[in-house]
Amino acid sequence: MRIDIWSDIVCPWCYVGKRRFEKALARYDNRDDVQIVHRSFQLNPAVPRDRTSSRREMLMHKYRLSPEQVMEMDARMTQTAADEGLDFNLEGTLTGNTFDAHQLVHLGQAHGLQDVVVERLFRAYFTEQRSVFDQASLVDLAVEAGLDRDEAAAALRDNRYADAVNADVDLARRLGATGVPLFVIDGRYGISGAQAPDVFLDALHQSVA
Repeated sequence: MRIDIWSDIVCPWCYVGKRRFEKALARYDNRDDVQIVHRSFQLNPAVPRDRTSSRREMLMHKYRLSPEQVMEMDARMTQTAADEGLDFNLEGTLTGNTFDAHQLVHLGQAHGLQDVVVERLFRAYFTEQRSVFDQASLVDLAVEAGLDRDEAAAALRDNRYADAVNADVDLARRLGATGVPLFVIDGRYGISGAQAPDVFLDALHQSVA
């Protein structure tokens, strides 16, 4: 069984959804037969790759929210993450273009470290408030995830995985995805959103019924 997971590194529900899915997978008897492939998705692809901005100001503008509403939303998100064992630190977080971060995920796949890279990027952004936008920071994170520094730097410098990232985004669009996370089981069953572990587990069982 193969499960394709579309997510964006700056998507809080994607990190929560990843953890909930992992809890379901841990309860699945045939988990050793499951192959997971992380796919790229960009929530803000139009943002220049060399520019960052306040995440809270972006949310205020995008959803027409007041500062108080955004702070309340962040507080709820932080508690939701905590319920899954995740430590979110959202105060003062920046946002930007995640294209290069997704290139690193593909580099990780080439070395059998894709999930490690995804997890490292999520934790860097949501817990440690480290940049997942500039190449110098991304290379450091790649090394911490077990990748070679020179290879990671060259991959970003040369846009080595640009076509792979764009192909993932295009496939998500053709599948009708307008948001993430999106989980697709064997190319047949789609689960949208950070569902409860029981929902994921039921889908795993149904897919082999």
